Amino acid sequence: MSQSVVSVVVVDDHQIVREGLVALLDALEGIEVVGSAVDGRDAIHVVAEVSPEVVVMDIQMPVLDGIEATRHITSTQPHPKVLMLTMNEDDDTIMTAIRAGACGYLLKGADAMEVTRAIAAAASGGMVFGASIAARVAGFFSARPVAADIAFPELTEREREVLDLLAAGRSNQDIARHVFVSPKTVRNMVSSIYAKLHAADRAEAIIRAREAGLGRTD
Repeated sequence: MSQSVVSVVVVDDHQIVREGLVALLDALEGIEVVGSAVDGRDAIHVVAEVSPEVVVMDIQMPVLDGIEATRHITSTQPHPKVLMLTMNEDDDTIMTAIRAGACGYLLKGADAMEVTRAIAAAASGGMVFGASIAARVAGFFSARPVAADIAFPELTEREREVLDLLAAGRSNQDIARHVFVSPKTVRNMVSSIYAKLHAADRAEAIIRAREAGLGRTD
């Protein structure tokens, strides 16, 4: 009996990882890699050209990250399903990826069989998560009601925390100490916030944040 073949695009900014994943998937029965991309912006163009059934997407990439690329792909094209395959397993990132439209989330330590099953499930319209993530996702939805009218839903919870501190007049150094990350990480998050809010600079981001009720120090 012939088996249907799932067309896949692989997105990862690391050449060795990307080429290795392409070779691995192409060798698996029932999967055909029809394209690859080096970052989120490239992924948007490649997916539009080849119309795959599944996009295997990394998250942390230059130019445009995997979550923003996923948000664009799932909001503009009804067909491709996006499966995150990443080293990042913090809860904020997982939930932000799901809200962006990802149908699954696997860690890069997953074995070939797990990846194959995940791609097949994604292609058939299912939601799939790695074993270490599934329980956390279920717990998130059972324990936390979805907040209504949350300010800036396009931001992760950590980014909203940083924006709140930004609106309160904190410097990047102060913010870094408060959230226990490096100043470089704060700079990257602030740049991401500007991009997501389409804010031209720090002043505009602060104004928008304060209009939304952030930055209160009382």
